[in-house]
Amino acid sequence: MFNFKKKNKNDYAELEVRNLNEEENEEEDEDLEESIDDEADDEVVEDEEETDDDEEAEDVWDEMSEEIEEEGQLAVDVYQDKKNIIIKSTIAGVEPDDIDISIDNDMITIRGRREKQRDIAEDDYFYQECYWGGFSRSIILPVEVDAEGIEAGMRNGVLTITLPKTHAKDMSIKVRDEN
Repeated sequence: MFNFKKKNKNDYAELEVRNLNEEENEEEDEDLEESIDDEADDEVVEDEEETDDDEEAEDVWDEMSEEIEEEGQLAVDVYQDKKNIIIKSTIAGVEPDDIDISIDNDMITIRGRREKQRDIAEDDYFYQECYWGGFSRSIILPVEVDAEGIEAGMRNGVLTITLPKTHAKDMSIKVRDEN
């Protein structure tokens, strides 16, 4: 294993010690490799268990998502004039009776449903970009509005909601001295 020339007894002893140390190191290396292999085997088993858990979770999610229909988000323009906040949205293909508009504090919510007129096989589509099904959009209003005065109308597939602004009265509040 070694190529050396013997010079004296001390040199030979030193080489023997090196040789023994290297043999011990080789044994330690082998033990370490076995330990690493064992740990790797354990990790593979753990990975398989995690994979099983992941697959179960994915199956549950798939079942839940089939039950819960996704809602599309309605695109809107929101702007103001001197007296009103105006919300406009294109919602072609929806009947006015199928639109629900509600207001709660400082938020307005628009909900509706766009139904397909007929079923078309997936293979027959070249492009399928239109959203069919339920949709909604909640908008936080930037100013206070008069809920009693809200009006909504639809013309040529464009929904327009007009929300009259309320005008807060300017008032001065006097601070009293409580000492």
